[in-house]
Amino acid sequence: MARRTLKKRPRKRVALLIETSNAYGRGLLRGIRSFVRENSQWSTFLIESGRGQASPEWVTRFKGDGIIARIETPDIAAAVTATGLPVVDVSAARLIEALPWVETDDRAIAELAMNHLTERGFKRLAYCGDDRFNWSRWRGDHFTKLAKQSGHECAVLNTPTEALDPDRELAVLIEWLQSLEKPVGIMACYDIRGRQILDACRAADIAVPDDVAVLGVDNDQLLCDLTDPTLSSIVPDTHKAGYLAASTLAKLMARRRVAPGSGQLVGPRGVVTRRSTDGLAIEDAEVSTAMRFIREHACEGINVEDVLAQVPLSRRVLEARFKRAINRSPHQQIVRLQLQRAKQLLAETRLPLSQIAAACGFRHAEYLSVVFKKHEGVPPSHYRSAHGES
Repeated sequence: MARRTLKKRPRKRVALLIETSNAYGRGLLRGIRSFVRENSQWSTFLIESGRGQASPEWVTRFKGDGIIARIETPDIAAAVTATGLPVVDVSAARLIEALPWVETDDRAIAELAMNHLTERGFKRLAYCGDDRFNWSRWRGDHFTKLAKQSGHECAVLNTPTEALDPDRELAVLIEWLQSLEKPVGIMACYDIRGRQILDACRAADIAVPDDVAVLGVDNDQLLCDLTDPTLSSIVPDTHKAGYLAASTLAKLMARRRVAPGSGQLVGPRGVVTRRSTDGLAIEDAEVSTAMRFIREHACEGINVEDVLAQVPLSRRVLEARFKRAINRSPHQQIVRLQLQRAKQLLAETRLPLSQIAAACGFRHAEYLSVVFKKHEGVPPSHYRSAHGES
């Protein structure tokens, strides 16, 4: 009996024009790698590069099937256009409007920053951005709008990183920080800017986080841990963004329809709290004590009676003072932190719902499901499908 010869499918050749010099780019690459391992026979081509570098010469000569690129300069835009290949853009610059794109949800990032800082009692807020980048401008616009809607003061400073002499840049930041009424919570557009703000605070002898709390974006772990004090940071879901970009390119290479210019926004995974925001800006001492207790024990199944045991106040008085300080009741604050932890575990682990409920202080998985759907609008299983790692 003749043996059947199976026809071997050719491997797709895909170029990756994504910088390896920062945590965001490396996260995208990990997501692409996951898609390739699970779904496709690709040969990928990656050249060591930094953000904004000139397009490698080999791109215009690349004889492949597709490209995933961070198109952040006209040079790179021209190079990928010249190839005539299917391309997915993973940059916010939008230099080629017809390309499908995958990017972080900057409104969701701004909202997470707002919640993180206001939960710590900051009524005065500020945003420090880099006006060279769309994503920085968008984050700043969303943050200031959310602050205004919440009745908070919000100062803004936009300076281009690396455009100024380092000493001049430090002087500009010090002058701005000294002009802010304190205590103030600052959202930095990304971790590099957050590190610069912390350097300026140290040079100006400004106490962090008591007078100034600083929150970055990207959670570049090495960078955040090397600052003094260590930098709290928002964690973008770069793995999911990379995975979605690879999935979109696979559709394009298979000649499946993808609408020109269509985009996908990917929400953040959460906040890693380090010393730069590990404090409370609440003048009411009893509320500050209660907030600290809730933050440390919310996922242990505590209730309002447990909180009352920490402060010499009646429930009615404590709730009124909570409402005045953070516009939430003690019970609402407990549930808020429980659900934040539940969302993190749903997105980052494959733990069954019963274990997640126990880890977040809920008596039963069923009760977690009811509370989760009431507050998030979807059941936990749907949230995990949308936000969990593939």
